[in-house]
Amino acid sequence: MEDKKQSNFDYNFILTLILFFLVSCIAIYNAQILGDLKENFLLKQIVWYIIGVLIILFVMFFDMEQIQKLRWYLYSFSLFLLVVLVISPESIARPINGAKSWFTFIPGVSFQPSEIAKIALIIVLSYIISTANHLTSIRAHLILLGKMTVVTIIPILLIMQQPDLGTSLVLISIFTGLVLVSGISWKIILPVFLSIVIVGGGLIYLILYQPDLIKALGVKEYQLGRIYAWLDPETYKLGEGYHLYQSLLGVGSGQLSGVQNTVIHIPESQTDFIFSVIANRYGFYGAAAVICIYFILIYRIIKLSIDVKDQFSSLVCIGVITMITFHAFQNIGMTIGLLPITGIPLPFISYGGSAMIGNMLALGLVMSISFRNKKYLFDS
Repeated sequence: MEDKKQSNFDYNFILTLILFFLVSCIAIYNAQILGDLKENFLLKQIVWYIIGVLIILFVMFFDMEQIQKLRWYLYSFSLFLLVVLVISPESIARPINGAKSWFTFIPGVSFQPSEIAKIALIIVLSYIISTANHLTSIRAHLILLGKMTVVTIIPILLIMQQPDLGTSLVLISIFTGLVLVSGISWKIILPVFLSIVIVGGGLIYLILYQPDLIKALGVKEYQLGRIYAWLDPETYKLGEGYHLYQSLLGVGSGQLSGVQNTVIHIPESQTDFIFSVIANRYGFYGAAAVICIYFILIYRIIKLSIDVKDQFSSLVCIGVITMITFHAFQNIGMTIGLLPITGIPLPFISYGGSAMIGNMLALGLVMSISFRNKKYLFDS
């Protein structure tokens, strides 16, 4: 008897996407009122969501075997875009807030190619791990780690030319998450991560006490200012710390249930600081509800990564989990002063076409895996 199978598609992904859409629309509407914005970002966000849904449907046409075959094409294309961005004149890629991270040759439209690089990196790293030979020796472990490091460091070096520290951190988080599940021995991973901690500690020391050396390494003045403002927002509230200080005021004044007649101005309220608007208007309850939606999405992807039988598909899910989790944690953390400001948007909620495309591509991969994940009813 042939095995009878039925699709095991998880409709919770559709539910969470609808919830994110509603939250995003409500939050951006309030951001427009709060910031007295002249542009209709709400209408633009609805358009981007429609485009995003079309992207999901397009990605779902491809199964994971086809995605694997496209891996190096996608990766090479993302690197090509990053190289072109770096060498392009300002008429094509105009710097915004000190970073040359967007193509801006179409009036009113900007595109950030690093969003494509995130998805391409997830696919390539997942393929490298899934096709690695049996890790029976330290040499095999080192070779796998070396391959993963090389394909990660190339886009990071290009992105740091913009410079864009936030996106570089996202790529590092994707790399880290997949290394932890790659099967590489902890005898190798632990010393590497300890070395990173030591280097990170040294950089923090240099930032605080030797800023001139950090500037010589290519770190911009405004990036250092963000760190100093994060450590002492009160002192820098009229300068680099203005965004954070206003965000903290907005979050704090929201209290449990939120306020409707606030006069606090939150800069970039429709993009990077959208969570501050939610916390201000709907208080702790509203902010907690948003975090719960992320927990639901991440939980469902984790469950899918465990249920799916294909290792490559499982690794892609883990890469997407890492990306979304880091985005949400970093964005929420920076709005409440827990982490430095890096300019990372809140996934599926912040206004932004490039970020929406990247997130929808990631969710499209997950939904394609879920759609093709089969549940066997009878054994042969």
